[in-house]
Amino acid sequence: MNYTQRIESLLDDMSVFEDWTEKYEFIISLGRKLPAMPDKYRKPAYLIKGCQSRVWVGTEVQDGKMQIMADSDSLITKGLIALFVRLFSGLTPAEIQAADMKRLDECGLKEHLASTRANALSTMAATIQREAAANA
Repeated sequence: MNYTQRIESLLDDMSVFEDWTEKYEFIISLGRKLPAMPDKYRKPAYLIKGCQSRVWVGTEVQDGKMQIMADSDSLITKGLIALFVRLFSGLTPAEIQAADMKRLDECGLKEHLASTRANALSTMAATIQREAAANA
């Protein structure tokens, strides 16, 4: 699936929930399903700066596609980074760089997060796009 298909699928998944409590539960469940992050990425060099919680992101390029590994010490933040893993892992660096990050705003997530978490969401997206640029 390309990015457009992935974001459409995510927006469709989120649209079935009637209230934000259910949407948060969905996001948290995504975080719980993240594969265990390799220890080599659980180091300060892989921490995203500017997040209230600790968030680690590691990337590798395999066969021209970026694999994204991530984790957090906060359930909701782990779910937020899991959104990006779902959207971007397995795409090429060029596809990630070209992705319209604003599409995620269509689900209303930023408006329903505390300002620190909304800022963290933007920081996570920027970090992944920087990694993609470095691997292009």
